[in-house]
Amino acid sequence: MKFYELTGDKAPRYTGTLNAGHRWSLPGVESCPTCGMGGGFGGLDYPCVDLSSLGEREKFHEPEPVPFEEFVRLRELVRPLLPSWAVLNSGAAFGPVEGSGLGYFGQLFMQNPWTLFARREALERLQAAGVRGLQGCPIKVRFRTKHAPELLELQLELRGQFHPECLSPRREPICPTCDNNPNPLPERLWLDASSLPEHVDVFRFRDWPGCIVANERFVEAVKRLELDGVVFEELEVR
Repeated sequence: MKFYELTGDKAPRYTGTLNAGHRWSLPGVESCPTCGMGGGFGGLDYPCVDLSSLGEREKFHEPEPVPFEEFVRLRELVRPLLPSWAVLNSGAAFGPVEGSGLGYFGQLFMQNPWTLFARREALERLQAAGVRGLQGCPIKVRFRTKHAPELLELQLELRGQFHPECLSPRREPICPTCDNNPNPLPERLWLDASSLPEHVDVFRFRDWPGCIVANERFVEAVKRLELDGVVFEELEVR
């Protein structure tokens, strides 16, 4: 089975852009008690997770960095609402994208390397074709155009690891407290075949959440259905 990284098509006709963000997010951390690092992670988006039932939901609206102990308390408040495969690090985002949008969008659309959107009709065609792992979440965006697309953000499972041979032998350990990884991405991106999922055809790469990966079943379906807006680059699997 072949695997591919998805990226947005940069052709000039794709002018679509969203000035929008998710409704809620976990705060950043002021300073981890173990490694001393702060900040947050990108790429951990759960658009189908609704925090409106939480009594302290206001603390997840554009939150400021908090002490690590407070972060842990807030993280555990949302954990029961997340799927079992989810990773909950600082900066994880929840709920629908809200804001405004304009321009022309393809059938598939990537606002950035870690978010994948689909027009409703494209999502339904992919699902009818048997593509697995597609959970679409409606967005709440106002479009400044007469023919506004009905876009849904895909909530993708986190799966997969780098093959050990592409990792530096001098890598620093990942912080056991906050999961901060002080190492740069490997120069050669080799995926570990034993870690790749067999039950979904598109997923977010667990070792690099900013990367969306699809297998050849997904790629073949997109090409057969003539869906536009994304391009594919084959990744090495070992």
